[in-house]
Amino acid sequence: MFGKPFVRELIGRSAENDVDRRRFMRGAGAAGLGAVGAGLLTSAATRTATAAESTAYAEGGDTRAPSDSAILNFALNLEYLEAQFYSYAVYGRGLPDDLTTGKGKRGSVTGGRKVNFRTRQVRQYAEEIARDEVDHVAFLRGALGSATVAQPQIDIQSSFTAAARAAGLIGRHETFDPYANDNNFLLAAYIFEDVGVTAYKGAAPLITNKTYLSAAAGILAVEAYHAANIRVSLLERGLADQAGKISDARDSLDGGSDDDQGIVRNGKANIVPADRNGLAYGRSADRVLNVVYLTPKKATSGGFFPTGVNGPIRTSGGGR
Repeated sequence: MFGKPFVRELIGRSAENDVDRRRFMRGAGAAGLGAVGAGLLTSAATRTATAAESTAYAEGGDTRAPSDSAILNFALNLEYLEAQFYSYAVYGRGLPDDLTTGKGKRGSVTGGRKVNFRTRQVRQYAEEIARDEVDHVAFLRGALGSATVAQPQIDIQSSFTAAARAAGLIGRHETFDPYANDNNFLLAAYIFEDVGVTAYKGAAPLITNKTYLSAAAGILAVEAYHAANIRVSLLERGLADQAGKISDARDSLDGGSDDDQGIVRNGKANIVPADRNGLAYGRSADRVLNVVYLTPKKATSGGFFPTGVNGPIRTSGGGR
């Protein structure tokens, strides 16, 4: 998700002394990595909340490292989006107000409603993913403390129509309702889930501190479970063509490489999008923003985030 220069600095700042490392490792063994990681990250984020907040990251651009809080807040913006989408689909309501406050302008959510799931399995999948995504928001907010950014403006209505038109799922004058039925819900979820996996994969190879690599791997694993769940469900429902069009659309947005894979390749199931070494591919932060802003150009807003994300990491990649 992030470039090498500032990830190196992130790791260095996050384990500044032996006391912090020992405290983290003791707690990880006693209480579980997640809870202790949140406490440690809170300390790290607080220390660096005022440092380099104005630095924007773009692949191949500014080599200065943004602060720990900037990095975590970028992830939080994406978790806001996923949590709102799934919460509305499952519960018919969004996140509570106390999970959307913070620094920057707090935005509202456009669209979203409860899905009348016809399939018990799909409803249960949606419920489980919704819980995970809300937990991710709470975890990151706890880690960031007073440095937490507010939820930005989120569009989970017209943005889906724009994405569906770009993918060729519907005509230029048609609309796409992700909450209309089970199939539409799964196709909408597919837009998000693969992006989350590739974002975490982009960061994983750059982490040298084993403690933090373990934490990142845990988050990546959950996102990968979600993505595989959605991909299997789409395949079982005969929606491979539609998923393939979404995959092609993501590829058209995030740069010149042809990495994104649909759920069928060479006429066979492709639940795990891997290269010839059996490895997943990654996206840098600016390319992730290309997808969620729904543009292949350099931009600071658009698509699912009409006014952009909150925090210094907010510019999508430009050019091919």
